[in-house]
Amino acid sequence: MQRITVNYNQKMGEKKKDLFNNMSDFAKPSGELSVLEVGCGTGANFQFYPRGCKVICVDPNPNFQQYISKSIAENEHVHFERFLVAPGEDMPQVASGSVDVVVCTIVLCSVQSVEAFLKECIRVLRPGGAFYFLEHVRDAEHSWLYFVQRILQPSWIHIGDGCQLTRETWKYLENAAFSEVKMRHIQAPLKWSPVRPHIIGFAVK
Repeated sequence: MQRITVNYNQKMGEKKKDLFNNMSDFAKPSGELSVLEVGCGTGANFQFYPRGCKVICVDPNPNFQQYISKSIAENEHVHFERFLVAPGEDMPQVASGSVDVVVCTIVLCSVQSVEAFLKECIRVLRPGGAFYFLEHVRDAEHSWLYFVQRILQPSWIHIGDGCQLTRETWKYLENAAFSEVKMRHIQAPLKWSPVRPHIIGFAVK
């Protein structure tokens, strides 16, 4: 995962910079910005966060904590608060309405329930807070790549630890209880990859 995320950031770094560029707009009037990253992995997004933001990390895999520590040491512009071991669908350690921003990148492809995940993220967001996402999705229905995705899916789900190549994640976001969703469909610069189709954007509670 560490090797994959380094390579992914090299390819998608500019997209991430653009995505998180307006994150400070969701800070409190005092200027304080609290960020909850769900499915934080190795901390590959920290470098793109605004200076001074407070970060809470959630991941069901406790082994990522050592990599988080390394990423925090390399990104002193963010203030790390804590690492919580929990699935995104159930985060009782995070109070309702307590964070300004929730971040989720390349996570919704493999969660057990996208609906439950998004409902929990909306719960912990304060009113007016934002949910940032960058996710790979299925390609257009009649495309050659979608045909390939369908062929690969039965084996891919085991190789990718539950990853779904053909998940229509955008539909879940559109149907969730957000007041506004700003989303684009893009083709990531990942040559010959079945995960090229992505959605990118943010949704406001």
